[in-house]
Amino acid sequence: MYHSRFKGTHYNAGYKWGELLYKNNNIISNKPTFIITEERKEFADKCLPIYRKYYPEVLEEIKGIADGQRDSYENLYTFLLSMYCFEFSNHCTCLAFRDNDNIIFGRNSDFLVEIEKLYMNCLYRLENSYAFNGNTTAFVEIEDGINEYGLAIGLTFIYPKVINAGLNSGMLVRYLLEKCKNTDEVIEKLRNIPIASQQTLTVADSRGNIVVIECNSEHIEVIKPGKDGNFVAIANEFNSPKMKKYNNYGVDNWKAEERYLTAYKSLKENKDGLSIELAKDILSGKYGFMCQYDRKTNADTVWSVIYDIRNKKIYRVEGNPSRKQFKEDKRMKFVV
Repeated sequence: MYHSRFKGTHYNAGYKWGELLYKNNNIISNKPTFIITEERKEFADKCLPIYRKYYPEVLEEIKGIADGQRDSYENLYTFLLSMYCFEFSNHCTCLAFRDNDNIIFGRNSDFLVEIEKLYMNCLYRLENSYAFNGNTTAFVEIEDGINEYGLAIGLTFIYPKVINAGLNSGMLVRYLLEKCKNTDEVIEKLRNIPIASQQTLTVADSRGNIVVIECNSEHIEVIKPGKDGNFVAIANEFNSPKMKKYNNYGVDNWKAEERYLTAYKSLKENKDGLSIELAKDILSGKYGFMCQYDRKTNADTVWSVIYDIRNKKIYRVEGNPSRKQFKEDKRMKFVV
């Protein structure tokens, strides 16, 4: 996993990173996952006006990267703005819980083994944006993170059934980390910004407000902890009655239902003993199937992260948590 720091303006941060890669003969457009089609070009061009209205600074960052790479800005934004809206093999599990002693967010990211060395942990501290620590299998976009106010967000991808011009999953997580201080602000933003792809967002803030938000371009459903305990969990399927019709059951979702049930049942059965150790055990597969992939199939858990929001601490495994240990990342500076 690469570790990168971004500071200054969005454009300058993007330019410095793009140029650093260029000088090391690392050209983004040469990567095997960098796919550009006419369909994706047309879709990205429809998204551009929305980004210019709601999130122009991220376009500046993309332009900076393109300039630093001596490459095409159009191809770069096409690749990034259309991601998650067509075929994409990102799988993951999220959970969050609270009690008198804990506010915990946890996430496993499951993806392709062949490019696991390219995944990134990012420290962003940009002008006119909240600072955050986040992780991604791509770049610019963020799949899970925590910002300086203790707001943690993580996505789980749902295979596309309906798409429309708007912000995709990874851009939404990035946008919300940069713009919001708490869960209520996240919900308000999502109700007022066009959404492109299908996803869930698990959200937890420093006040202990935890939710799963199931959303696409047509509907948003907010799921709060229920009678089974002060927790939420989700994998790569919609679970709410109003959103189940958007599930695409004809694709391989890497045992999404089994991962969800492992997380949910484990939290329910241990609702009186919630702890960070419980989160580690669930994510590392000690309560059932979670990360026990056969790497020979090119699938594995490529990182696992726990955000201890109450104590403002970050723990991450760069690899599969059933084989490696969580280590604390002390670099993030939180607002006291």
